[in-house]
Amino acid sequence: MKAVVTGGAGFIGSHLCDHLVAQGHEVVVLDDLSTGSMENLTQLEGTPGFTFVQGDILDRDLVRNLVEEADTVFHLAAAVGVYNIVDNPLKSLRINLQGTENVVEAAVANRVPYMVASTSEVYGKNDADGLKEDDDRIYGSPIKSRWSYAAAKGLDELVAYVHGVESGVPCVITRFFNVVGPRQTGQYGMVVPRFVDQALRGAPITVYGTGAQRRCFGSVFDVIPGLLRLMETPEAYNQAVNLGGHEEVSIKGLADRVVELTGSTSEIVYIDYEQAYGDGYEDMQRRYPDTSLAHRLIGYRPTRNLNDIINSIVAHRRAQDSVPQPA
Repeated sequence: MKAVVTGGAGFIGSHLCDHLVAQGHEVVVLDDLSTGSMENLTQLEGTPGFTFVQGDILDRDLVRNLVEEADTVFHLAAAVGVYNIVDNPLKSLRINLQGTENVVEAAVANRVPYMVASTSEVYGKNDADGLKEDDDRIYGSPIKSRWSYAAAKGLDELVAYVHGVESGVPCVITRFFNVVGPRQTGQYGMVVPRFVDQALRGAPITVYGTGAQRRCFGSVFDVIPGLLRLMETPEAYNQAVNLGGHEEVSIKGLADRVVELTGSTSEIVYIDYEQAYGDGYEDMQRRYPDTSLAHRLIGYRPTRNLNDIINSIVAHRRAQDSVPQPA
C-alpha cells in the first residue's frame, strides 16, 4: 500500500516509517521539521518507494494532494512536549486543531482509512489505577496553558471519531502512554531521554517536583507493530485504543534506574515545577494505562521492560557520540 505519514520525521513517526518500509509499503512523509529531524530518516534515504515532503499540515491544499494518492494515512504530526506547549500555546493549538482537521477531512473526502495519534494527556488529572478508554477526563483551568494540549487532543479525537462514524471511512484513534525509545529527544521535556543525556554527561539529573509521581513507559518497538495491527482490524474502527507499557515506576525510581544502568556518577537534584515550567504549572501524580482493549482486539502485549527501554536509549546516544560530526 501507499501510506502517508504526517510527522514522519519525528521520533514515533520515523519508527513507523521504518516498519512500513520493511514490510514493503510505499511511504510518503509530510513533516515541517519543527520538532522532527532528517537525522531520524537517514536510514531510509534512497530507499525505493520512500519520499519526504517538507511541508505543513496547516497547508490544506498540500495535505489534500498527498492524501488523495494514498491508500492509508497515519497522522502523527502535532505540537508536542511540555516546554513547547507552555511556551507556544496559540501556535500549538493551531497545529493540533486545524492541522488534524485538514488531514481527517482529506482522508474522508478520498475514502482513505486513517489513524489519528492521541495521547494519555487526554485523561488530564485522572490518576485511576489503570485508565480505560472510556474513563472520565479531569482537567485544570482552561486558561492554564498546561492543559491546552490535552484539550486540543481531546477535540482531535472527537473530529476523527465523528468523521469516521458519519462517513464510514475506517478510523482508528491511538492513545500513546509515555512511548519512549531511540531517537526521542529530551529537548521538549521528555523525561527518559533527558535523564539519560544528563547521566551520560555526568551532569546532575534534575527531577521536577517530589519525584513521587508515577509513570508507565512503553517501548516504541512494542507500540508500532500494535498500531499497524489496529489499522488492519475492523473491530478497532471508530475506537480510541490505549497503547503503552505495564511497568510502573516513580520518577525518582526512574532517575535511580538510569544512574544504575549507565554507571553514572550523577547526583539527583530536585527542582520545583514553577522553576522548571513557570508559575501555575500542574502535574498528575499517576498515569497507568489499561491496555486490555488492545489485547482483546489485536493480542497486544508489551515485551520490553523498563531496563530494555532505558538501555535502548543509552545505546543509541552512545552510538551517536561515537560518530564523527561534520565540521
